[in-house]
Amino acid sequence: MNMRRLPFDHPDAVKLNDEVQAEYHERYGDGGDATVVDAADFEPPRGVYFVAYDALERPVATGGWRSQDANGEGNEDGDAELKRMFVIREMRGLGLARRMLAALEEDARAAGRTRMVLETGTEQPEAIALYTSSGYEPCGKFGYYRHHEASRCYAKPLAP
Repeated sequence: MNMRRLPFDHPDAVKLNDEVQAEYHERYGDGGDATVVDAADFEPPRGVYFVAYDALERPVATGGWRSQDANGEGNEDGDAELKRMFVIREMRGLGLARRMLAALEEDARAAGRTRMVLETGTEQPEAIALYTSSGYEPCGKFGYYRHHEASRCYAKPLAP
């Protein structure tokens, strides 16, 4: 897997973001993630966005983090919020998500963030399994979906 740091609005990132939104709609029936996301959220040093490519140079996975600090939506100072983790269907089960997650954690740690947080949902059991097996634990709900029953929030300290 060849991972590249790209803008959130890069054409390959947009293509995979459209695919993940379609999958969210398929799983939840709500049109996709309504969380407000801006391309500037992922500009270093306050965030990053990665696109992974296979040996044929096809974009196959994405993931990003953006800085969050204490706010009215439940975040804490030093948070790095994981966003748009996604692996295309035909590449699942090969460890790409775990490798993407590790790269994102390392990048956020290097940027001085102290905790990685994420929100997922009950219709994404594979995501919940990935995060819990990677050391994430349930935390207080935060973000756009914090009042939704199907929302699940997790956090992991980013030790120096």
